[in-house]
Amino acid sequence: MSKKENYPAIDVIKRQEQALQFTSFDNDTALAIGNHIIEQAKADKVAVTVDVTVNRNPWFFHAMTGTSPNNGDWIRRKSNLVNRTGHASFFTHVQAIDNGQDFNNLPTFDTKDFAAHGGSFPIILKGTGQIGTITVSGLEGVDDHAMVVRALKWYLKQDAIPLI
Repeated sequence: MSKKENYPAIDVIKRQEQALQFTSFDNDTALAIGNHIIEQAKADKVAVTVDVTVNRNPWFFHAMTGTSPNNGDWIRRKSNLVNRTGHASFFTHVQAIDNGQDFNNLPTFDTKDFAAHGGSFPIILKGTGQIGTITVSGLEGVDDHAMVVRALKWYLKQDAIPLI
């Protein structure tokens, strides 16, 4: 597997994870971010499914017209990976490529329950740690990841953080 040029470097994803953290996160935050992602998708003329889950409790879920139940399974598998590793799902994807591994066949990550594809990002509460995930499914992994990062940059007013 070779690294594609439009993939962010692993250090860029680490910077995103460090910068895109919250001082508080509640149901209204989940709703604002989820709705913003849906509005982004409409503006981009793409269909996605969006999930915001906190402490294993779904606080926002929306499947746009043109998506399928398969997107819900991708969300489950990508968010399982984030919950296991504490990193964005695209971090594990890029890390596998950097290490010459097949991101679809990583040791200890059964593909029926884990997906090392972009689109799931940890919700990190400063001083507490990870409390949940924000996940998008429906596009290429790099684009799912970018959609989540764009929404977090908007919500947290972190314009200086690169997408790729």
